[in-house]
Amino acid sequence: MVEPWEHLSSERGQDYRIFTTRFDRCRSPTTREAHSFVVVEAPDWVNVIALTPGEEIVLIRQYRFGTRQVTLEIPGGAVDPGEDFVTAGVRELREETGYAGDEAQLIGTVTPNPAFLANRCGTLLVTNARQVAEPAPEGTEILEVELCPRRDIPRLLAGGEIDHALVVAAFQWLDVRDREQR
Repeated sequence: MVEPWEHLSSERGQDYRIFTTRFDRCRSPTTREAHSFVVVEAPDWVNVIALTPGEEIVLIRQYRFGTRQVTLEIPGGAVDPGEDFVTAGVRELREETGYAGDEAQLIGTVTPNPAFLANRCGTLLVTNARQVAEPAPEGTEILEVELCPRRDIPRLLAGGEIDHALVVAAFQWLDVRDREQR
């Protein structure tokens, strides 16, 4: 049986504005040897699947500095201190796209990479989404809003046009929700 490791100590690392590092020392439950591990502490994240009355998904195109590519994604962003997934997601949807809709529902969460990340990513579903304002992205965001028929999403995923792992996971949560409602 796999058991948790004994946590011996933690030491704060560097602060890199969008994440901090932490160094944990833990003892193996099997060998009893102590090992050091690096943990990245980042804010929780939220993604929003906004579905219009015409069964279109609100998508955004934006440049991503990590891959140096323009990506096709759903709206999302960091959960600010004191916010929950729903509050953050509604805020991000409106800021990035100008869209709002019916009450947002949290349909699932994932741990982006539990090997070294200490955060979670929530997926919200907003139905009856409609544009209620002009987008107001942050200064470092240059976004293009697109509407895509929901039926086209599997093709975009299979073809790699949508390849952001957390966005792919979000659409899996939507599929799970749909199956449970049948």
